[in-house]
Parts: sequence; C-alpha cells; structure tokens
Amino acid sequence: MESLLRWGIENSTPSSGGSAPPPAPRRDLDPAIIDHILGKPDAQLMKEALEVAVDDAKAEDARLAALDDLEMLVENIDNANDLKKLKMWEPLQKLLTASGSTDAIKTQTLWVIGTALQNNPAAQQAYLTIDPLPTLLASLSPASCSAQMRSKALYTLSGLLKHNAVAVKQLVDIDGWTAFRGALEDSNINVRRKTAFLLNTLLVPTSDLPDSASSPDIHTPSSAAAPVHANSHASMLSDPDSVSTSGPTLQALIAENTVEGSSLLDAVISALSEPVPFGPDGESERDVDFEDNVVRLLHTYVAQCRKEFAGVQKHGLRGYFGDAKDDNRWGLSADELTALKSAMT
Repeated sequence: MESLLRWGIENSTPSSGGSAPPPAPRRDLDPAIIDHILGKPDAQLMKEALEVAVDDAKAEDARLAALDDLEMLVENIDNANDLKKLKMWEPLQKLLTASGSTDAIKTQTLWVIGTALQNNPAAQQAYLTIDPLPTLLASLSPASCSAQMRSKALYTLSGLLKHNAVAVKQLVDIDGWTAFRGALEDSNINVRRKTAFLLNTLLVPTSDLPDSASSPDIHTPSSAAAPVHANSHASMLSDPDSVSTSGPTLQALIAENTVEGSSLLDAVISALSEPVPFGPDGESERDVDFEDNVVRLLHTYVAQCRKEFAGVQKHGLRGYFGDAKDDNRWGLSADELTALKSAMT
C-alpha cells in the first residue's frame, strides 16, 4: 500500500486551480511495473499457469511449478468456479491423457482438479459435463500408474463423488465399482486406506448429516466444518436428494459381480480378514488405519443402513474379530462395537 501511494504521488500532476483542463493520461508507464505494484488478478494468474502447464516445449519442472501455483489458486472457491468461465476444465482433463504428460504431470493435474472439486457442487457439475470418470478410474490402474498417481486419483474421485448422487450413479454404467474393488487390494496401503474411507463416506445416509438447507455448515466424515456458499451450493440447497449417495453405494456393495462371483461387500470383508500382503517386498499384512476405515464402513452398513451380513460374510468377520483382543483398536465406542459384533451372530 505504501509503495502504491508513493507511485501515485510521483506520477501525479499538481493542480493549477481554476478551469485548467485535466492532464492527459500518461502513456509512458510500463504495464509490468503496474502489475508488480497492484498484482495481477487471480484469473490472469490462472490462465498464465495453465498456458505453461499444457506446453510440451516447457521443461517438466516449469510445468509442475505452474500446476502447483494453479492448485493453490483454486483453493479459493471463487477461483475454482472460474475454471468453467475461463474454459479451463477441458485442457486440464486433456493433461491426464496427453502423450506429452508424464506421470508426475498427471499426478499434479489430479491434485489441481481434486482441490477445485472439494466441497464445491458447482465445480462438480461443471467437471462432470466432460465425462471425466473413465479417465479418473483408469488412473487407479497399478499397471500404468504410479502409487502416488493412484493415491491422487482417489483424492480427485473423492472430490467429485462426495455428496454427488449423479456422479455416483454413473459408476454403474461404466463398471466403475470394479476399480474400487481392485483398489482394496492395491500394493500401496495408502491407496487401500483412501478407498475404504471413500466408500464409507459415500455410504453414510444423508439423514445422518445435518440438514444442508438449514445449517450454516456441512459436516462430512472427512471435514469438520465446510462452509456453504450460495453460488456454489445452489443445487445442493434446491435439491437435497442430489447429495444422497448412500442408496447407489449400498446397491453397489450388495450387488454380485458376475465376473468375480461375489459382491463388493465380500471384497471389503476379504480385504479385512484376508489382506493381500503389501510393502516393497510384500512383508506387511496388517495396517491399523486401513482396518479402522473398513470396520467403520462395516458399522455404517449394519447400524446406519440397517443391513445384515450373509452367512459366509459373518464367518469371515468372526474369524477376524475373534483374533482381535483390544476392543478399542478401531476407534468404535463400546455400543458401536457391540452392534457390529451382534450383526455377526
């Protein structure tokens, strides 16, 4: 502010009083100096960052730095909504499939997209119009994507799917739930943790969340207090059913996969009771955080969705819980643990 005041004084013309005509506008001022003093608008910074990011001729480090700058800018919900106005969603999505995009570029792009989608129904709707789910789900493939990229893909999927019934319903049409089934056995345990956590988030009934139309805050399983913005949450406020993902997620859990011959819930229970070894040398079998997330998912299934386990599912769960002596290891209350164990009998 002080530098702006000094610049204004130095470039002003003293008034001569009377009826002297106003001074002619200065034409010798360097726009770069004005930008330095005033700062560029965020929209301009976003466009410049994207121009660098999509330029194959630029060094990878420069492109990654530009994407990092863009990610920080879209943390602001208004900037995230400007991605549509600035026509930036399509070029960002193309970065995920472009031949000139390295694994690192794709990972950073997923981070940008995921951040823009967080707690932002308007951004979710805008992004969903370009049919992004097949590409995002393909980013979970261990055969072609690094562990870091798979983890960031789950971050982006979480941003798109949470409180977004339309997107969750689309998973059925593209066999998207199969990708989550595979992620439960990923060689990277962080991918497994995020998958179980996301499944539970999608399964929690809307009735167990505060009324978004009457509450100034939306409390989700992944955030303590997410403010509601009228310009971004218009669809949520006008149609509460648009945020209800529990129904389609429940259907996906219990539906039998014709190829695997078992349901997604079977896969969840198997991942808990008979986990695939993980780690650089496959030396690890158990992970506390992953087990916590799965057990919380199972509790949601029986206590909040009021569903029952099948006989073979009960058998697998009894084997797991029978070996667990510490009743507090999953972060459940005594009543919650009792309700879950009673569902196994």
